[in-house]
Amino acid sequence: MRSDRLTTALLLVGPAALLGGAIAFQYIGGLAPCEMCHWQRWALLATLGLALLAWALGHSRAVLALAALALIANAGIAVFHAGVEQHWWAGITACAAAPLSGSTTDVLAQILAQPLVRCDAIPWSLFGISMAGWNAIISFAIGGTALWRLKR
Repeated sequence: MRSDRLTTALLLVGPAALLGGAIAFQYIGGLAPCEMCHWQRWALLATLGLALLAWALGHSRAVLALAALALIANAGIAVFHAGVEQHWWAGITACAAAPLSGSTTDVLAQILAQPLVRCDAIPWSLFGISMAGWNAIISFAIGGTALWRLKR
């Protein structure tokens, strides 16, 4: 049972740190997220939700496995995003934008004030690896470790 508690902690702390880092880069570093960044955040939130459910159910191994698979799915999204950034394959055409409201003049002003966030641009990297690349590496490592721990 101790192993399941450690796996639960891993699946709570790891994705929370990744999500916290992404939010810090956005609000402290000023790097607005693109559409694929949002997809990764949703996958991290799903992982956290499942890990919390597993904890509430007494470290349910089945739910922990689902959380680990959700984190690996996040890694897959991050690999796709990193490939788009490197121009290895085509990405999506949508850009991230906040909801708009108000008069026509207000909406136009809001549109013009929004940052254009491209999914195929690398806004930050470390050792030649983008944020999406690091997300993929860390998510694969944590998700794979959690599955390995559950299999033991």
